[in-house]
Amino acid sequence: MKWVLGVQMVNVETLLYILKGNKVLLIHKKRGLGKGLYNGVGGKVEANESVEEAAIRECLEEIGVRPKNIEWMGLLEFWNNNNLYGYVHVFIANDFEGNPKETAEAKPIWFKISEIPYDNMWGDDVYWLPLVLNGKKILGRFWFIDWKIIIRKEVYLLNESISDLK
Repeated sequence: MKWVLGVQMVNVETLLYILKGNKVLLIHKKRGLGKGLYNGVGGKVEANESVEEAAIRECLEEIGVRPKNIEWMGLLEFWNNNNLYGYVHVFIANDFEGNPKETAEAKPIWFKISEIPYDNMWGDDVYWLPLVLNGKKILGRFWFIDWKIIIRKEVYLLNESISDLK
């Protein structure tokens, strides 16, 4: 954890899931935290960048496509070994420009929503991703040990009046 002038600094990141009919585009992560797992496209929000801008930038960098009309679907809070890691804003997009391509960071793969490989994803995904893919807005909080074992989990559905406050 970083501290600046007595304020704890945490990561703020994004995840974006591109939907097309009954399919979702996932990436097979090739490096960094989560290497070897399937996930949405995403990463850290940079200084002077909104979470929406970060989600679009990460998608361009990781798989070469520009998502269009992204929709905020929720917020995830992650703890690892009793330390707050940070917050992840979750988005979906039903349209995009370009063709997904493999990069040094990730290999994009389309999956039928009914065949998402949850057994090769982060352990928390199975608790909240099906809700998001069904159009529900969520708030999730997850506590891990060594990023492997979930020792506590909380997932809440947000009603429209709460989620409009984003």
